[in-house]
Amino acid sequence: MVAGRLAATPAGLQFNYGQSYLAREEAVPLYLPELPLQPSLLPLPTGLSMPGCLRDAAPDAWGRRVILNRLLGQAGRDADTAILDELSYLLQSGSDRIGALDFQASPSQYIPRQGDGAPLEELMESAELVERGLPLSPALAEAIQHGTAIGGARPKATLWDKGRRWIAKFSSSTDVQPVVKLEFLAMRLAALVGLDVAPVKLMHVAGKDVLLVERFDRVMHVDGQWRRRGQVSALTLLALDEMMAAYASYEDLAEIIRHRFERPRVALHELFGRLVFNILCGNTDDHARNHAAFWDGTRLSLTPAYDICPQPRAGQEATQAMKILGDRRFSRLTLCVEAAPHFQLSREEARGIIDAQLSAIRAHWQAICGEAGLGEAERNALWGRQFLNPFGLQDYLEA
Repeated sequence: MVAGRLAATPAGLQFNYGQSYLAREEAVPLYLPELPLQPSLLPLPTGLSMPGCLRDAAPDAWGRRVILNRLLGQAGRDADTAILDELSYLLQSGSDRIGALDFQASPSQYIPRQGDGAPLEELMESAELVERGLPLSPALAEAIQHGTAIGGARPKATLWDKGRRWIAKFSSSTDVQPVVKLEFLAMRLAALVGLDVAPVKLMHVAGKDVLLVERFDRVMHVDGQWRRRGQVSALTLLALDEMMAAYASYEDLAEIIRHRFERPRVALHELFGRLVFNILCGNTDDHARNHAAFWDGTRLSLTPAYDICPQPRAGQEATQAMKILGDRRFSRLTLCVEAAPHFQLSREEARGIIDAQLSAIRAHWQAICGEAGLGEAERNALWGRQFLNPFGLQDYLEA
């Protein structure tokens, strides 16, 4: 159904609900407090150039590269993404985007920009050509188009397989480590330490690794049809955009959870566990777009964890993408313990969560490395560097 109109104004991209939508008994706000159900053009939150809940449904770096490749061919490889405006990216990207929203040029006719799916081999070939800046054939362009609105900077596409919906994540020509295997390893271990994590599968296709991450924003209804789930990023929860992402913090996100989430105590403990695991596995890319919440029109709840991937590490010292306590963001377990009260945890409860994760990682390390196909040299290079780095453990084990 048509919810409303997004239009360029001197203030930025502003939204107003349609009168027919406001008249519906079942109408829900696209997100509160950002877009309340009221007539007229809605003001933008301070510092934002478009509503955050709508920006969450827009393509990110990878999707924009695919769109530019399709429109400009080889010239798209080095083109500035600012060559297209935000409305163009919304209308050029695939309809099977994250969350419950889509964007159309027509107010009366809905034409989904998606197909029936494509084999993994075709999706991989398309991604490789886009990375190299080479034009796609119409068939390959069609294959890769449908994943353009999935967030992130790495090559990916959407996929249907055996009645389940997946995001396929591919290796990149710029990878300096086996990123796909490492994300599989971290996601599997995160589930085994007790976190709520999106299911993953590792596949080997055409001589390359592919990670399949099951989509949690799609649910099969009793009538046999897929239903979309509304979703907003932590960046939107914090009323920030990409230019202000450095100000995002776990402390502020915890405050929002306390006041606005259902089952806030459970959600706070889960978020604390994710913070701890990010430190233990060396995932310093835990920015606010890599945290999200379901939104059903009235309530918020954490989505399963996703995009947990150990990052390359040269030295010992490391920081998290989001601040942990005050302005401090060092990847240290002692800082997590100090921040525990903000997650409604005592010092002892926080240490219990940390100790349980340490034990589970050690217990399952070899088996999950085997599932990931990592050799002994790769395992040794990860252990004590990305995983369980001494900097993160410093002062904790002796406390």
